Amino acid sequence: MTSPRRLLAAALSALALVSASSALASGAPAPGPRTTAATFTDDFDGPAGAAVDGAKWQIETGDNVNNHERQYYTAGNNNAALDGQGHLVITARRENPNNYQCWYGTCEYTSARLNTSGKFTQTFGHVEARMKVPRGQGMWPAFWMLGDDIGQVGWPNSGEIDIMENVGFEPSTVHGTLHGPGYSGSGGIGAAYTLPGGQAFADDFHTFAVDWAPGSVTWSVDGNVFQRRTPADLGGNSWVFDKPFFLILNLAVGGYWPGDPDGSTSFPQQLVVDHVRVTTSDLRPPA
Repeated sequence: MTSPRRLLAAALSALALVSASSALASGAPAPGPRTTAATFTDDFDGPAGAAVDGAKWQIETGDNVNNHERQYYTAGNNNAALDGQGHLVITARRENPNNYQCWYGTCEYTSARLNTSGKFTQTFGHVEARMKVPRGQGMWPAFWMLGDDIGQVGWPNSGEIDIMENVGFEPSTVHGTLHGPGYSGSGGIGAAYTLPGGQAFADDFHTFAVDWAPGSVTWSVDGNVFQRRTPADLGGNSWVFDKPFFLILNLAVGGYWPGDPDGSTSFPQQLVVDHVRVTTSDLRPPA
């Protein structure tokens, strides 16, 4: 049986031949084959208990009043550490060992949030993470991107691309969303992907990705495309995604969207990340 990967390779080869033939017929030189280059890779190799690579990630700290989340994001490897088996584990715990203070008073939970701001940004390409999400009411794991100009223009003018969000009361569903000026918060433009047969995303690893090009963002789960967005979807609002963005990984606890944990939620909960990869592709110039 021919694999889907081989079928895709064959289709791409055929497309390249058609493009080359068209160019030759018009007298123009044909472009070379498409090349793919990795621009960011983290496979989270290292000893158990080690912190993430500080050359690639920075750790955010503090609470988040904007979404009314309940966790306090801690520094170092307290809530984000390698497991020694090629994974990053972000752990949410019901605890407050250092008397952290949150917007609602004494914090009830700790967790972690990482980003690549100041270390890695990219405009366009393929962005993916292979992860196993936590489970339970109030859990809110996310893999997303923010425009690198957020410090100058603020949010949502910076733009936000949510590659994957899951809220605990929807164990079989993830969401992909765009936020920008005139379509932010609950008005974001997006769609959901649901696993068949009542499977839960917390039961296994899945690959969450976007393919991002000028004027378009396309989302997929395990290679299955479930939405594509372009400026035509924004109702006349500005498309703010053709510029550099940085990456974010976090596990929030509670908030407006997922709601707070309840008596059914067990702790600790973990977001386990197998890898994060970013690639870019271009046609080689004519010979």
